[in-house]
Amino acid sequence: MHHDVIDLRRFYYQRALGRVVQRILRDRLCDLWPPQGATGMSVAGYGFAAPLLRPYLATARRVTALMPAPQGVMAWPTGAPNHSVLCDENAWPLDTGSVDRLVMLHGLETSDHPAALLAEARRALGPGGRMLVMVPNRAGLWAQTDATPFGFGRSYTRGQLDAQARAAGLVVERGVAALYIPPSNRRFWLKSAQMWERTGSRIAQALVAGVLIVELSKQVHAPVGPGSRITVRRPLDVLEGIVRPVPQPHASRPSGRVREGG
Repeated sequence: MHHDVIDLRRFYYQRALGRVVQRILRDRLCDLWPPQGATGMSVAGYGFAAPLLRPYLATARRVTALMPAPQGVMAWPTGAPNHSVLCDENAWPLDTGSVDRLVMLHGLETSDHPAALLAEARRALGPGGRMLVMVPNRAGLWAQTDATPFGFGRSYTRGQLDAQARAAGLVVERGVAALYIPPSNRRFWLKSAQMWERTGSRIAQALVAGVLIVELSKQVHAPVGPGSRITVRRPLDVLEGIVRPVPQPHASRPSGRVREGG
């Protein structure tokens, strides 16, 4: 089941709960990847990651918001040149190895082919590139209700997410969590959201978060095996056709005595 871009925009930009979620996830992202560190980089988001990418507009060389075709696309950011593009989940309009940082929100859990989606993400990442995947936590309250976008599609455990990433050839670097408040519109929870986030990040084993966040990297290994050997010609082979020098026996030294004439 895919999201509708109209519903996503309404949740993140018009609902008080959605604006709190947007701030929490954006702050988590900026803690992991400070915008100053993305200077000169190519930053992309897939799914509905646009609300999280605004801090990188001022520093990154390029920012692209990729939105899957079944979801739909919206112009972003408002009042500025458009950075969003509609795409197929398995064929992004990005050059291979052209992305330095990639954020995936509301993309993996609703994908029809998650393995192919991760393979496409790996293709777009450059060597050493990093990706953050944000998915609903299967054990959390947010995955149990369809009142928010996190109640749609597949929810994940940390082990399932790690295994799927490794199967796609990505390296799991670290994992964190977010959204420790319940999916409620009550003012108490909205007002205290930041406090719960700080508490949850310190005692995560005692509180169940609504979103799992895993950082992945693309590592390019040197080729190994017989086909990867480099053959170096012996120096003398360069002189093919030239007769090799043959050592000669030492000639007898002439006698130092001079024969006198008669």
